[in-house]
Amino acid sequence: MNISRSTCLLLCIGWLPLMAVAASPPSTHAFTLDNGLKVVVREDHRSAAVTAQLWLKVGASYEPPGQSGLSHALEHMVYKGSSKACAGEFSTVLKKLGASENAFTGKDFTVYHQTLSPGRLGVAFEIMADLMSTAELSERDFTTELNVIQEERRDIVDDQLLAQSIERLESLAYLSSAYRSPTIGWMHDLQRMSALQLQHWYQAWYAPNNATLVIAGDVTPDAVKALAQKYFGHLERRATPAAVAPVELSAPGERSLILRAPISAPRLIMSFNTPSLATAQDRRTAYALRLLETLLAGSESARIKQQLQLGEAIFSDTQSEYDAFNRGDSLLTINTQLNLDKIKSTDQALVRLWQVIDELKNKAPEKAELDRAKTLLIANSVYAQDDLEGQAFILGLLESIGLDWRLSDQDAAELNKVTPQDIQNAAITYLTRERLSTATILPEKNHE
Repeated sequence: MNISRSTCLLLCIGWLPLMAVAASPPSTHAFTLDNGLKVVVREDHRSAAVTAQLWLKVGASYEPPGQSGLSHALEHMVYKGSSKACAGEFSTVLKKLGASENAFTGKDFTVYHQTLSPGRLGVAFEIMADLMSTAELSERDFTTELNVIQEERRDIVDDQLLAQSIERLESLAYLSSAYRSPTIGWMHDLQRMSALQLQHWYQAWYAPNNATLVIAGDVTPDAVKALAQKYFGHLERRATPAAVAPVELSAPGERSLILRAPISAPRLIMSFNTPSLATAQDRRTAYALRLLETLLAGSESARIKQQLQLGEAIFSDTQSEYDAFNRGDSLLTINTQLNLDKIKSTDQALVRLWQVIDELKNKAPEKAELDRAKTLLIANSVYAQDDLEGQAFILGLLESIGLDWRLSDQDAAELNKVTPQDIQNAAITYLTRERLSTATILPEKNHE
């Protein structure tokens, strides 16, 4: 059996006092250029490398109905030519320099990033500044690339049962929120998207005052500031559209959907509407929800996994997720697959899930159980500090959802403040039927 590095780290440090496992924060500096571009620099001189990430505050949650997928399509298109390079030329340059590069789009952001030697950081800056300001976005290139994006959607969503199920569930769970649209876009929106729409989207959001440049690695703040001014300083500040945080109804009501698919055993997915770190009235609520998810299903020692998967064996698989790092409200999701040798009905499985949830609502967890969950989350945070891209990611993510990057250095301390009573209160408040959406995926008739 293979043991993950994060699990190994947990085993090694599990005996330490909780506060001792939090590494000392690296030296981090932030400044803002005159055009509004914010720059965050985290010094890490352990290796001769640096990662540069350009975070644009625009993603799927910014898109109006009928125009889903614009941000992701734009991420594809900026590489198709600009004032300084033809399609693919920037990637060729970076490859020759031994650099790695990529881009990704989320609900709240679009990110372009490179990892390379510190002496080549100016090259990365020149490329990113050009991509965000002079992309050509031609109709000819767009028609071809749109076919690529549609095929990508078929591969990663339409042909993947779990991804498709989560997409449908999110469209139900986010009753009033812009998070209900998929990042890659609905297929019917992709089929009617135009290059003109993309050009307008680019002009609306790709402004220096709507971006954060994050640098982590073997650099100094003064050197980064000089390079940022040289390559980004000439970009002009522009007004951007108002961006309203996606906030959900406090009690949307219980919702459910049923899907049928060519599977051998049913899946049952429960999602509860919750606040995020950015929307919680008291931020301790979000830290409590992170620990609550870990206690319920987010670790090998979690209650649902121990009682219902390893114990009673009514589930063959258990997964969970709570994303505290949204600019809007979030979901706490529990995803299970039934073991038909032990249980036949999804209704019976739902009853058992509620019984385990109600145990946490009726009685706060013991301190020792909560401490184990804290140690796991803090260990993962410590491990992330060994990776330059991981360090830069959390800094850029916090800034892009409207929070201060300094919260990344306070994570362990904030988790340690959470009490057993906080966990119980979070369960009572948020794990309710009024906040619940359920997706049941049943085998098609010929698979039953």
